[in-house]
Amino acid sequence: MTTTSQQPPPETSPASDAPDTSVTFINVFEIDAEHLDGFLAHWQERAALMSTKPGFLDSRLHRARSSETRFQLVNVSHWASEEEYAAAGADPEFQRRTKAAAESARAPVVPNPGLYDVAVEFVGPAASRPAGSQG
Repeated sequence: MTTTSQQPPPETSPASDAPDTSVTFINVFEIDAEHLDGFLAHWQERAALMSTKPGFLDSRLHRARSSETRFQLVNVSHWASEEEYAAAGADPEFQRRTKAAAESARAPVVPNPGLYDVAVEFVGPAASRPAGSQG
């Protein structure tokens, strides 16, 4: 005789019914590859300042592997809400540093910023394996 046990339904919390208010900030930079190192140092200072602001979740700056790639740098940051992102960007010290970086740039840097919501997401099998496991 085979017995089957019923699994309880997954637990849900009231927060799971609330809409996700988080946003993704993406900024792709057009800059000549030979000017990246100088730009990176100043970007890191501004990012460190932003990382202390309420609502900041994480940030990653991606560097192209090829100097021929149009967008040499791609910044992807996550914020708890659009309002907290806007408040952080309005910080006078951040504004001062951003303006100073633009004015002192030895090479043209063209930023292409925008806020985004996830439209489609796929998660691969490697994402569900614990770190260090072989599969």
